[in-house]
Amino acid sequence: MEKAGKDAPTAAVVVDPDGLVSGWSEGGRLLLGWTSADVLGRPVTDLVADPPPPGFPEGHGAAADDPGFMALHHRDGSTVDAVVTVHPLVGSDGRAEGRVMTVQRWDRRPVIADRAFEQCPFALGVYDPELRFLWVNASACRVMAHDEEQVLGEKYRELFPELDDKAYTDRLSEVARTGEPARLITVFRPLGSDYANAWATSMWPVRDAEGRVRAVANWGFDMSAEYWARQRLLILNKAGGGIGRTLDVVGTARELARTSVPVFADLVTVDLFDEVLGGEEPPSPPAIAHGQTVTLSRAARHSVAVDSGPPPAGRPQRIGHAPDSVATRCMATGTSTVELAAEPGPGGEWAFGPGLAADPAHWPPGNPLIDESIAADGLTGRITVPLRARGALLGVVTFARSDRPEAFTADDLILAEELTAKAAVAIDNARRYARERATALTLQRSLLPQRLPSQEAVEVASRYLPAGTGAEVGGDWFDVIPLSGARVALVVGDVVGHGLHASASMGRLRTAVRTLADVDLPPDELLTHLDDLVLHLAGDLQPDSHFQPTGESGATCLYTVYDPVSRRFTLASAGHPLPLVIAPGGATTPVTAQPGPPLGIGGLPFEATELELPEGSLLALYTDGLVESRELDAGHRIGELLRGLNHTATSLEELCDTVMDAVLPERRTDDAALLLARTRALHPDHVAGWDVEPDFAQVPRVRKLAVDQVEAWGLQEAAFVTELVVSELVTNAIRYGEPPIRLRLIRDTALICEVSDASSTAPHLRRARAFDEGGRGLLLVAQLTQGWGTRHNADGKTIWCAQTLPRTQPR
Repeated sequence: MEKAGKDAPTAAVVVDPDGLVSGWSEGGRLLLGWTSADVLGRPVTDLVADPPPPGFPEGHGAAADDPGFMALHHRDGSTVDAVVTVHPLVGSDGRAEGRVMTVQRWDRRPVIADRAFEQCPFALGVYDPELRFLWVNASACRVMAHDEEQVLGEKYRELFPELDDKAYTDRLSEVARTGEPARLITVFRPLGSDYANAWATSMWPVRDAEGRVRAVANWGFDMSAEYWARQRLLILNKAGGGIGRTLDVVGTARELARTSVPVFADLVTVDLFDEVLGGEEPPSPPAIAHGQTVTLSRAARHSVAVDSGPPPAGRPQRIGHAPDSVATRCMATGTSTVELAAEPGPGGEWAFGPGLAADPAHWPPGNPLIDESIAADGLTGRITVPLRARGALLGVVTFARSDRPEAFTADDLILAEELTAKAAVAIDNARRYARERATALTLQRSLLPQRLPSQEAVEVASRYLPAGTGAEVGGDWFDVIPLSGARVALVVGDVVGHGLHASASMGRLRTAVRTLADVDLPPDELLTHLDDLVLHLAGDLQPDSHFQPTGESGATCLYTVYDPVSRRFTLASAGHPLPLVIAPGGATTPVTAQPGPPLGIGGLPFEATELELPEGSLLALYTDGLVESRELDAGHRIGELLRGLNHTATSLEELCDTVMDAVLPERRTDDAALLLARTRALHPDHVAGWDVEPDFAQVPRVRKLAVDQVEAWGLQEAAFVTELVVSELVTNAIRYGEPPIRLRLIRDTALICEVSDASSTAPHLRRARAFDEGGRGLLLVAQLTQGWGTRHNADGKTIWCAQTLPRTQPR
């Protein structure tokens, strides 16, 4: 037997009306081995190995497009599988004169190729340069839902105007025009299918012997499984970068909804328990009682049907889920549910077998549910997924489709659960962060001044704004501390770090500053003692301690003192921004102080600077969170702060709001504190002072001067106590102190009596025994006044006491 090859010959056999061979071609000898002498005059049926079909050859293979398949005898005794086509021979008078048979090997290239292309599961087609159909295979016919007779000779766009595949036809035209092959991926829903399919198509020109483009051929296969798997990965990747950025429960829920629409669903809702919204622990066990409606809050709703725009302000809408609803069942069982408006149709079958969309083997038990009622809401399908994180139920999420014709698939359920799982962890993290932040804020607010103390030295207003929700609470603080002699201390500080430990550190530092302020130390000495305290606190930490390090080390502090009698403003800084001072006319008063190192460095001095301010000067103390910006340098931001401070405002409270609105960046990463003070000055008539000779004989004279002055101020009811305390303090100064000695009375909200001397020895309050002749002076002063104390300065000390005056007293 001659070996089959791609160029195996074609045999031509002429059969007369009696069925005898009357003609034999050379191709017959090459194909079957018989010579013309061997076969001429013999019945043609002798060539057939098996019993010939009835009526052969008259009724067999009557047309070229209807060939017959049979086994023929080869001369060497073997058989040859052949394709036989029979054509009638007609004479000039129209009478049949016999048959012409063409015989080709079944495995000859034209035959096997035709059968392979015809039966190929890929859609194959050939078009002329005008995109008229020249040939299509069976798979292409199924894709188009047309048979070959309906499409041959027709233009593609005219035949299928409803198909959204302009990219496909444009690329075919480009290949016909340029002669360059091309590849394309298109997504469209084939006619008769319920699902959109992704098609990978290759196109190439078909040239004649002279190289001219005579046609365009293409093949395409359904790559939907690979395409949609890649799309799901892209959605998950987008979700990984888009969900959980805000550290806000409602913001994270909205991120889930926005990420899923419109790439996956047409409508997404996220309902959460109120406890989750409030940062509390979710209900445990879940608050889902049999037969009761479950009420949640709709934290997010995003749809392609309307422009969602910015979410409405206020509390999320309350949503009740009926006891027999799908959402309630999903939350109770912890399993997801898919609802479809109709039975899913078949998927694609043009590539690697049936589609998996409706394959029961891929759906989890109980899914999908066919519920025609959801169609009344305009939905084709809905997936409901319980929102769970770390074993706790947080709420429920629904994904719905309405605008797209394809229903959800089993793979879509997996994607919905993956998206929900990512969001659940992010929402739970945001909930935990909100709880910790609320705790830190509560602690911080409890440690900050609840209201500014009453004092007359300055008019004050303050603002404190925690960092945005994306950042932890910091350790900024401010304070207003009344001091002796009608003075006031203005303090602002900033602890390194954020969170609970920063708030706790801030509370410790604020308490320490208040304690040191009660000792009435100068600003530079106070910061030195505060620095030592921070060093001691840091030294108390054990190397293997499980507690988070405190933030006092590296903290900054600005301590200032204003005296309304002398109008002197004294300040010292431990690494903190210096205050801004604006004169009554609006000019900026330069502060040339040199800030010292932050607290906790140790070994370096702090320097005090003193300014004399006109009455009505504006002081602005602030933390760096008010002026820090990633876009602008600190100098530019301080310039903005100065411009805001020069704004005309009827009150300091209004000015505070104006400054905060003008200066604060939109996205804050740190706390911001602002303390404004407008200085006042005591009228000279409210202050009286006398030098005292160190002689006990001077006591009656000084006592009378004090009483006369008090009565001149109209404070007769305070004269008796004033006479006693002046007598005691002046006597003690003469007995135990050193000259020079001076008495000063200050009329402010209180009547203040001060006796100064050059001694640095501080008196101590003690209880005298029954027969002691002395030791009762300070006890008497403490009993008769509302406060007393001692402050030291470079020239000695001052002992003071204060009597509270009625608010109705004229000043």
